[in-house]
Amino acid sequence: MRAILIVNPQATATTPGGRDVLAHALASQVKLDVVETSYRGHALEYARAAARDEFDLVVAHGGDGTVNEVVNGLLTGRSGPAGPDSRAPMLGVVPGGSANVFARALGLPPDPVEATYQLLHAIEDRRSRRVGLGVADGRWFTFNAGLGWDADVVAGVDRRRGKRTSPSLYLRTAVACYLRPPHGHATLTAQIPGREPMKVRTAFVSNTDPWSYLGSRPVHLNPECSFDGGLGLFALRSIGVPTVLRHLRQALMTRSRQRGRRLLRHDDLPIVRIDAEEPVNFQVDGDLMGRRTTVEFISVPDALDVAV
Repeated sequence: MRAILIVNPQATATTPGGRDVLAHALASQVKLDVVETSYRGHALEYARAAARDEFDLVVAHGGDGTVNEVVNGLLTGRSGPAGPDSRAPMLGVVPGGSANVFARALGLPPDPVEATYQLLHAIEDRRSRRVGLGVADGRWFTFNAGLGWDADVVAGVDRRRGKRTSPSLYLRTAVACYLRPPHGHATLTAQIPGREPMKVRTAFVSNTDPWSYLGSRPVHLNPECSFDGGLGLFALRSIGVPTVLRHLRQALMTRSRQRGRRLLRHDDLPIVRIDAEEPVNFQVDGDLMGRRTTVEFISVPDALDVAV
């Protein structure tokens, strides 16, 4: 088996020592190449080359942004639903970031050493899982994407963080973006199949549950969403303080289905379209993609094999 290990040395939990241990362990089972990223988009380029050169396995060691780039590189020839792509290399993930949402949603250990051992067993046993992904504006995403408030938070954190992040940084940024949104409180229109368009003030799209993590605590917006089904939509028609606090408390305290008069929530959707009155921030998997007025979020079942 030919494999390549793509390491982001700037990710929160990656270290030269950890990289060497991981590389040594993998090299005992596969013919391994090791590369490090040095700029945004570098992991995507490495993964695209690995797919072109017909590697069997591509291992991402970094945070969710690194995983997202690798996934987009592996599926480089595709921009939307076209059925499973048996030509793409299998993906392996060793968490190295602060949240590691995709890895944790797959049930992988957050500790890089433990995740490495699980990956080695998966390789030895030829064990993998086919997962569904999402596509938004031509960009693949693994766990969530969105327009507006959540993307504003991503932009704010990107401006403030170095290598280290913390739940308190995300909370402070979320409050700041709520009180003073960088592009104003734009009204969004959510469109889903078979329903009339609905005006909302904020919208979150999920490809799995949890939507994200706040430190060790999962944030549940669409608990019934999974890699085996369609997309989840969680949108609020009002962002008044009582409404936001009520749903935030529910998201942090329980996995039960949220309810509320101002809540628009759906699971297992094949497609979601969000329109904004004016350009607003757009993010996928916690990476800012710029500003958009319209984005279609599309579910792609059985998109990729992941070693688990």
